[in-house]
Amino acid sequence: MIGYIMLGTNDLDRSIDYYDALLGEMGATRRTTTQRYAAWSFGEGRTVLSVTLPVDRKEAGPGNGSMVALGVRSPEKVDALYAKALELGGTSEGAPGYRGETFYAGYFRDPDGNKLNFFCYSE
Repeated sequence: MIGYIMLGTNDLDRSIDYYDALLGEMGATRRTTTQRYAAWSFGEGRTVLSVTLPVDRKEAGPGNGSMVALGVRSPEKVDALYAKALELGGTSEGAPGYRGETFYAGYFRDPDGNKLNFFCYSE
């Protein structure tokens, strides 16, 4: 259902470096780069995550209550990617752990303040 997600940035080069390294750990690759945005995915026809300089040329800011959740296969992968997100300059919004019986997630903000998480369900 979701075709693409766009996150605002005020520093496109910094965002490209951050997401190249972070999403590369998941196996995603950068598919598009222009002077105003960049986009990553797992291949043709798959959901795309993009970062963009705002079209209105005003300062980008994270949406209040907005979050992008990135699914992975195991709690160990959540832990590793969460640690990588922080190592690359992100900040913690909630350390990895179970929220409920089967939902495992680690929450973070990218260098522009956009909130994301890595999550999985365990049996």
